Amino acid sequence: MSLQRRDFLRTIGAAGVVSALGRTTAHAAAPEPVPSPLLLRRPQALQTGARIGIAAPASGVTKRELKGFFSICETEGFEPVLGRNIDHSIGYLSANDQQRADEFMAFIEDPTIDAIVCARGGYGVMRILPMLDYAAIAEANKMIMGFSDITSLLIAAHQLSGIVTYHGPVASSTFDPFTAESFRTTILGQPTAVEGAGGDVLWTFSDDRLTVLQSGFGRGRLTGGNLAMVVATLGTAYEIDTRGAILFLEEINEEPYRIDRMLTQLWLAGKLQTCAGIALGNFRNCEAKGISISGPSFTLREVIDERTKDLGIPVVYGLPFGHVKSKLTIPVGLRAELDASNKTLRVLV
Repeated sequence: MSLQRRDFLRTIGAAGVVSALGRTTAHAAAPEPVPSPLLLRRPQALQTGARIGIAAPASGVTKRELKGFFSICETEGFEPVLGRNIDHSIGYLSANDQQRADEFMAFIEDPTIDAIVCARGGYGVMRILPMLDYAAIAEANKMIMGFSDITSLLIAAHQLSGIVTYHGPVASSTFDPFTAESFRTTILGQPTAVEGAGGDVLWTFSDDRLTVLQSGFGRGRLTGGNLAMVVATLGTAYEIDTRGAILFLEEINEEPYRIDRMLTQLWLAGKLQTCAGIALGNFRNCEAKGISISGPSFTLREVIDERTKDLGIPVVYGLPFGHVKSKLTIPVGLRAELDASNKTLRVLV
């Protein structure tokens, strides 16, 4: 795909050059969102025979790791289409920046591809964000799904292209019955009317095992993902917009003081104070390991309580999404209701 078709020079500035790894060495110009008024668009539900591109915009995988996704594609009658960088590697990247951006945009621009599922997270998505064509992503209006490092792509595509994106399993995830059912319900399901809800309901998740940190009820559009990646968007053209949103966050392998630092950065940036509610996943392996930076560590619960107790919004902990085996597929951009008192998250359409 030519640089002219990607309008690459306009995106990074005429002085931009690309290194051997594909890294832009000039300051990238802020991408322009699709002209307003911008109406949120939800990709069409996938039908039998849909062709799903498997892209590697961050790190690569082995084809063996995709067996679970191949199986669910076979069950649902989908055809998986492998991207050219899937089982490649350059260090911790699947390919250089330009090649990864080209692979993703090729799937966007291919009219025979109906959806894109990222192969895995790892690292690398933020490096290619300035190289993507957000007007083309808006026009294509295709399902884009993943989690972890893919968080920044989901936020950027949603905010700059005006489409619903999907925080859910990557193609190398384990598609156990819960994960597979949530995937089906979210991308295939038809909304139903539920009495008392603020709109037709796509799905409802409720579990008495959820921890209520702050009670109450909130309604707003869904946004969020991996905490570290959400924080990494701050101060960039892809900065997360949390105004009136139900913010969902998850993390893995971080000490409590690091969780504290990231939540505090969101608070200092005014991102927590403007939410309608906060839905936290399982922060896997995020308790102190016995060695703190200075003295005994606070617990994860103490850190989260301290940062959310004065927000005046509902906050729950323990939802199954992100770095857990059994995970929800969460549509970024759709409205949701968080009823902390009843330990329920309901996605509306």
